[in-house]
Amino acid sequence: MPITEYVASLSQNPYFGAGFGLFGVGAAAAVLRKGLQASVVLFRRQCMITLEVPCRDKSYQWLLQWITQKGAKHTQHLSVETSFLQKDTGQIKTKYEFIPSVGQHFFRYGGTWIRVDRTREQQTIDLHMGIPFETVTLTAFGRDKQVYYDILEEARTMALKQHEGMTVMYTAMGSEWRPFGHPRRRRPLSSVILRAGLGEKILTDCLDFIDNPQWYTERGIPYRRGYLLYGPPGCGKSSFIMALAGELEYNICVLNLSERGLTDDRLNHLLSVAPQQSIILLEDIDAAFVSREDTPSQKAAYEGLNRVTFSGLLNCLDGVASTEARIVFMTTNYLERLDPALVRPGRVDLKEYVGYCDQEQVELMFLRFYKDAEAAKTFAEDVLSRKKPVSPAQIQGYFMFHKHSSPKEVLADVSSIWTLG
Repeated sequence: MPITEYVASLSQNPYFGAGFGLFGVGAAAAVLRKGLQASVVLFRRQCMITLEVPCRDKSYQWLLQWITQKGAKHTQHLSVETSFLQKDTGQIKTKYEFIPSVGQHFFRYGGTWIRVDRTREQQTIDLHMGIPFETVTLTAFGRDKQVYYDILEEARTMALKQHEGMTVMYTAMGSEWRPFGHPRRRRPLSSVILRAGLGEKILTDCLDFIDNPQWYTERGIPYRRGYLLYGPPGCGKSSFIMALAGELEYNICVLNLSERGLTDDRLNHLLSVAPQQSIILLEDIDAAFVSREDTPSQKAAYEGLNRVTFSGLLNCLDGVASTEARIVFMTTNYLERLDPALVRPGRVDLKEYVGYCDQEQVELMFLRFYKDAEAAKTFAEDVLSRKKPVSPAQIQGYFMFHKHSSPKEVLADVSSIWTLG
């Protein structure tokens, strides 16, 4: 039988015709489905732009807050974040903030519709934050990245305005810096009363450093500055640093060298990723290490406190791998306990003694509580005539104890300054 007749007989067979038709329809549908899938993928690649923001990125919380307030503010699928705010009156106010929950949200920005996908991976935990790993993905029509840049910049500006006039305290968490507690109101520099000219000297030096990076570059000098404030406890070292940060509009990164698990590598990493415009504060530096000149018994008392080595700290402060554009403040109550290598120029550029009160300091502190210049002079003379050192903390504590007393009553009880507390 010729092949043409065989094909003709098959085409007349009803069973074969039905099967061939179904096969053809199925094949055509499969080809059409694949084509549509490829077209969708091609369309998304060529005509849509996507931005993925993981929860570990610094802009993640900024973006969620911005989406809530400026973007998908009408969404009905929300998550709540509860916080507490302290008012100027001292009262604590509970604050509830609603942010887009896990799922899909839509909003319009500058004439462009944007889809927001917030996803959470329950099986993956962010070890640094201790929460399930989350991602926010923005998808919009077009190929211009400027829309995402504008959104992130607007979110950053909005977040900074919330902390305007505040000082943010950072603490080391894992390999990153995280805000510690609530932002604090900036403390006026004039509220910390040091000996005459000391505060102005340190402030002038800091401003000169901040304003002249090119001067360091032209002379090949590392662009970093180190300060050491030493003196008895309660004399205002930490308070002054807090007020100085507010005056400079800087934040503070508090680093505890005695923290368990802190190693040389982690210390170096933390100093290199410290937030911009921040002061790195190493308090009580004498308690972290022993001097190489100490006796064996003194060294034995410090053994096993931490895993940071003294040479590791020196290299972080002034080694080949140390970062620049950095301000470091160290404090100590015992200057004689510090190794000379730690306080040499290049690691500590300015050392200042913050000590007990002189007459001018006592008078100024008195005038902050009681507006009586004559009584202030009498009080200061009486305090200093007793030949006992007195710290600003003791004076302030005494005034706090007598906050409802008259100047005359304050003058009559001077001897209790050294017995209170």
